[in-house]
Amino acid sequence: MMINSIGFVGTGAITEAMVRGLLATPAYASEIHVSPRSAHISATLAGEFAAVRIAGDNQTVVDRSDMVFLAIRPQIAEEVVRALSFRKGQLVVSLVAATERQALLDWIGADVHLVQAIPLPFVAQRQGVTAILPPDAAVAALFDTLGTAVECQSKREYDLLAAASSMMSTYFGIMETLAGWLEKSGLERPKANAYIAPLFASLAQKANSPGTEPFSALSREFATKGGLNEQVLSDVDKKGGLAALTAALDGVLARIEGRSS
Repeated sequence: MMINSIGFVGTGAITEAMVRGLLATPAYASEIHVSPRSAHISATLAGEFAAVRIAGDNQTVVDRSDMVFLAIRPQIAEEVVRALSFRKGQLVVSLVAATERQALLDWIGADVHLVQAIPLPFVAQRQGVTAILPPDAAVAALFDTLGTAVECQSKREYDLLAAASSMMSTYFGIMETLAGWLEKSGLERPKANAYIAPLFASLAQKANSPGTEPFSALSREFATKGGLNEQVLSDVDKKGGLAALTAALDGVLARIEGRSS
């Protein structure tokens, strides 16, 4: 499936990832209009893909697009969005983090069809999982092309998945801690990295396989009774590691929902 014209207000890392994914073979759009900022990313994309058009300004992006993505930082979102004029019924997809739907509609000031989404960088390789709210066939089809779309039925579901996505840095932080420990214990860092990355990738692949058991069952499966995996999980739990993780997720959810943790 291909749609005619997609536009991005804001040309940062997520826009670049989405454009690369959308224009991978087979391409999903015949034209993609991008903001002149950031100039380097816009120019790079236009240089690599004939379908990319650098607009003169953000309003041109809106005017020329059937589906418009708001890919701007929350700190400047209100200023940028209020300056734009949208068509009645236009499909607008907000990628603005931790921003209430009603606030977005107030800033837009037109009767648009608004969908919120949380794409992750892996959409560049069409491997991303993206939460969207509310369910929408056209937006889900686009993100299914870029990996997998998860259509949320409520704001609570959407906020919970947003909180879960905050684990990415921690994931790599655990890998870095393990690699650092191996290096400190006498293993060369390149060998540590070469072992750890495929190990974690294989575990994720196992968890994502069709018909796989629940995570709790996998945890038991990989924790042989009296074995090393069981020992590490037990020690991490006893020393508050799992409780700390739960508390951190509670805190980030409170931030997303605009309440004190």
